[in-house]
Amino acid sequence: MIKPLRKAVLPVAGLGTRFLPATKAMAKEMLPVVDRPLIQYSIDEARAAGIEQFCMITGRGKTALVEYFDKAYELESTLKQRNKPEALEALRASEMEPGSIVSVRQQEPLGLGHAIWCARSFIGDDPFAILLPDDIILSKTPCLKQLADAYHETGGNVVAVTEVPHEHTNRYGILKVGADDGRMVEVTGLVEKPKPADAPSNLSIIGRYVLTADVMTHLSRLERGAGNEVQLTDAMAKMIGTVPFHGLRYEGKRFDCGDKVGFLEAQIAFALERADLGPQVREFLKYYCERL
Repeated sequence: MIKPLRKAVLPVAGLGTRFLPATKAMAKEMLPVVDRPLIQYSIDEARAAGIEQFCMITGRGKTALVEYFDKAYELESTLKQRNKPEALEALRASEMEPGSIVSVRQQEPLGLGHAIWCARSFIGDDPFAILLPDDIILSKTPCLKQLADAYHETGGNVVAVTEVPHEHTNRYGILKVGADDGRMVEVTGLVEKPKPADAPSNLSIIGRYVLTADVMTHLSRLERGAGNEVQLTDAMAKMIGTVPFHGLRYEGKRFDCGDKVGFLEAQIAFALERADLGPQVREFLKYYCERL
């Protein structure tokens, strides 16, 4: 029997050094794409996939991430007094069910695998999703919903995958693949950041995962891998052959918002999708393009 998927872990302990000085006094995940912070996109995507319980893996200076989802009584009262119904409606996107979100501190930056291990009490014996807020995906069906559907179809582990240039395989976790029907691929091996000459394919994992709790057994050993960090990819690789493991070629366009160019591209792409902003954005893009 396949257990229901109700939990999600969001690793948000990074320093955001690529966005200094903006991230000197604010969490990188609070940077807005149009008018919503990155963390909100991940939470919204997870809720659309049926996720009900959330765990943020935080670090020093990240308290704003939790506070963002708290109820802002004074702000709501002021908006009501000033008759600002549209602003009040905008706040509803950040409302969470009481007790649905917790945070755990990662005291040392020892890698993604270590961050997930920090959530071991939250995860327990349940399957769980992982969303890396740096990645936001513009799609008709939310990316994690696509993964959740694939999980309920196959059981075991499912990761979102995309093709990357062969010369960039040393930046990602890369799959060794078996059966491939064009949508779903059987994962027969995983390599963290291989050199292009050693890469078994050019299929890369992006920041969306659905994993069974079995991975925690391997993470608990806290074995160091690439970069002298505890790598989630290494722990997942040890599960191959014991549980079903698939990569899903998801529908949608991914934006790497941990990169300045990717972040700027996401601003434009998401703004163009909005009826209230799209026409104006097209106009100013046309203006600037004609000046080049």
